[in-house]
Amino acid sequence: MNKPIIGVTPDFNAGDRQDMGGKEPTYFLRARYMRAIEETGGIPVVLPLLSNRAEWRQMVAHVHGLLVTGSGSDLAPELYGERQRHKFARMSRERATMELGIAKVAYQADVPMLGICGGMQSINVALGGTLYQDIAAQLSTPLDHLSARSATKTTHTVQIAPGSLLRRIAGKARVEVNSSHHQSVKEVAPNLLQTAVAPDGVIEAIEAPDRAFFLGVQWHPEFLYDRDPIQWRLFSALIRAARKCADGRKARKSGYASLT
Repeated sequence: MNKPIIGVTPDFNAGDRQDMGGKEPTYFLRARYMRAIEETGGIPVVLPLLSNRAEWRQMVAHVHGLLVTGSGSDLAPELYGERQRHKFARMSRERATMELGIAKVAYQADVPMLGICGGMQSINVALGGTLYQDIAAQLSTPLDHLSARSATKTTHTVQIAPGSLLRRIAGKARVEVNSSHHQSVKEVAPNLLQTAVAPDGVIEAIEAPDRAFFLGVQWHPEFLYDRDPIQWRLFSALIRAARKCADGRKARKSGYASLT
């Protein structure tokens, strides 16, 4: 059985981050994202940060699924109609342009996509949603979402909506997750639904009910999948959906060939 190809978005240093190559423009991606895809049955491929719709469409046509990874920096608030109110590092223009663009293309093409932490936020903004720029400043909550604990440790539970894709994957209503974010979804994009929340009401998962697999989670399953069966199933569900995408393309191509 051929393994499905999963495109993975990297972070990008334009030349101003000492933690990612200094002045040399550099792609950056934690290996654990790639391992999670590989170990659950896919072939991970790092995507270049291309800048126009024709290129995004071509990339999406050559992969069977997409993983939008987390980020240590924030989307520019202007991208969701706000001015910047809190001083945090901004995501590079190159990465933001690519992630928002490819999320729209993947949604339109019904290509399986999983967004993790900042990746979930990118998916939401791409389809018309907004974000809380800083949870601690904008929400009154005793829960520390930017936990100082290692991401290999869980910090709180999330409650998962019945009937959702995430509920079918998890197989239960409440799961333990890690937490390493200071932003979160505020207004959910029109074509998406919130399908998990933290105990304080912060949105922890979104998905598109009209797509085969279009899911974002606010936690970091790539730190937990090798010890938590539920987090493993999150990646393996993406791989299964990507395999169906690949099979569907093959069937359509075969059907077209039989008519010519």
